[in-house]
Amino acid sequence: MSKFKKSGKRDMGSISTASLPDIVFMLLFFFMVATVLRTEEEMVRVIRPEASEIYKIEKKHLIRYINIGPPQDKRYGTEPVIQLNDQFADVAQIRDWVENERLTLAEAEQTKMWVSMKVDQDTKMGVVTDVKQELRKASALKVLYSANSRERTN
Repeated sequence: MSKFKKSGKRDMGSISTASLPDIVFMLLFFFMVATVLRTEEEMVRVIRPEASEIYKIEKKHLIRYINIGPPQDKRYGTEPVIQLNDQFADVAQIRDWVENERLTLAEAEQTKMWVSMKVDQDTKMGVVTDVKQELRKASALKVLYSANSRERTN
């Protein structure tokens, strides 16, 4: 005679779902923090030139972008145009744009703003020089050029 009897099938214990909402919200917050949303639509065609001496910027929230190149929509012509945020602009509008972009930053970071120029490789330097002169007049002296990486040749 045995002391312990096995009586048929035993019911499985139910799985506790009390922590499930915590896990779902933790995942939601993770993806909200980790996702970068693109706020600007490129309206110009930019094929970046290649460069061997490039480095990556860590504080991307300090960077403001100027796109220069031919418009993607042929209604606007084929000559290079300047895009500031989501609209085409003239060289004369750059100073106001710089001031408005500085105001979007915290007061302590306004002097640390960088301007990145994404310029199409076929664009003439006259347009780029005009933009750089206006940036100088607006006291935006930290200018970056966006480029693709290539091997260094000796």
